[in-house]
Amino acid sequence: MRIGLDVMGGDFAPSATIKGALLALQELPKSSRIVLIGDESSIRQTLQKEGAESDSFDILHAPDVIAMGDHPTKAFLKKPNSSISVGFHHLKNKSIDGFASAGNSGAMLVGSYYSIKSIPGVIRPSLTSILPKEQGGVGLILDVGINADCKPDVLNQFAILGSLYVEHVYGVKNPKVALLNIGEEEGKGNLLCQSAYNLMKDSDEFNFVGNVEGRDLFNDRADVIVCDGFTGNIVLKQAEAFYVLTKKRGFKDEYFDRFNYENYGGTPILGVNGTVVVGHGISNDKAIKNMLLHTAEVIQAKLSEKIKQAFQE
Repeated sequence: MRIGLDVMGGDFAPSATIKGALLALQELPKSSRIVLIGDESSIRQTLQKEGAESDSFDILHAPDVIAMGDHPTKAFLKKPNSSISVGFHHLKNKSIDGFASAGNSGAMLVGSYYSIKSIPGVIRPSLTSILPKEQGGVGLILDVGINADCKPDVLNQFAILGSLYVEHVYGVKNPKVALLNIGEEEGKGNLLCQSAYNLMKDSDEFNFVGNVEGRDLFNDRADVIVCDGFTGNIVLKQAEAFYVLTKKRGFKDEYFDRFNYENYGGTPILGVNGTVVVGHGISNDKAIKNMLLHTAEVIQAKLSEKIKQAFQE
């Protein structure tokens, strides 16, 4: 297994990305290989500073950087030697099995569309987020930002994508899928939710359990919660803000500590022809390590192949 890492991506790159790679190297199987993608001189200098051997990794030289403030599409096309562009080139050519970055998330999405493309039949790929469950384990919410406006058939596909992800990566058999709404009863919500409900309730492609409300996000009512990206992004940012508030107020609790993004590292773009994992721009070394470990999990699960098979059927 070869995992590509955008060394230049993130607010604290390349120091945090290389430190994270070194941490991940200790936990990945010996058969795995991390491919560092970025400015070779910076990579070797940082490795030397950390007292690490360069031959512990493969290095792909990519002198340019797509900055956080760059326009995703323009930058991806105009900077073919950027770490993100080079990473997608090698992912497309299958010289790496997965590609992870804490850099410009818009450019990662553009790279997915332009390079490896969507799986045939998938209307819109989706980005997810983890929901820590009060009784243990995790749930999933999607979409969380890349599809602000959705149609009912798109939400129905999110249910398929999320169900496959939770089943094959997290090992949840026959995961419960719910629609985020303002009430539990059928017929509640706006026109989008009402129409999506009518599609989802008759599906034999996932285990639909009906509507759930915002108070059900962290209990066991559902394993996968579906919503449009506008709503999902608000939920995600609210959860992040709540976690920050608990830390500022010195609140110590094992459950709320599970809201720390560092524990999860990143999340895959679901519905594209390959394993692409996007991390938080403020990722430190622990977050980078967990992003790489999760990339390995998604590769091992052969998730994109299982999604492709599901949509072919």
